[in-house]
Amino acid sequence: MTDCGCEKARQDLEEYLRNEVCRTKESDIRAHLDTCESCREEAVVSQTLTEVVARACKEDAPEELRLLVLERIRAAQAAHA
Repeated sequence: MTDCGCEKARQDLEEYLRNEVCRTKESDIRAHLDTCESCREEAVVSQTLTEVVARACKEDAPEELRLLVLERIRAAQAAHA
């Protein structure tokens, strides 16, 4: 297990939070988050935002709108990475 660094951790953060990365990447990102407060804070914000949007989308939004919102969130996050 190695620290992958801020750039790589932030690049793969969404996939990590959705458990969509391989075990090697997962352990590297986890190691980085354990030592980097800035990336850990970003992970908390991202996870919280994802959960809030997911709940809101399941309750009221049509599937097409839900997918559009998620797409725009991912694009905004990619632009900040």
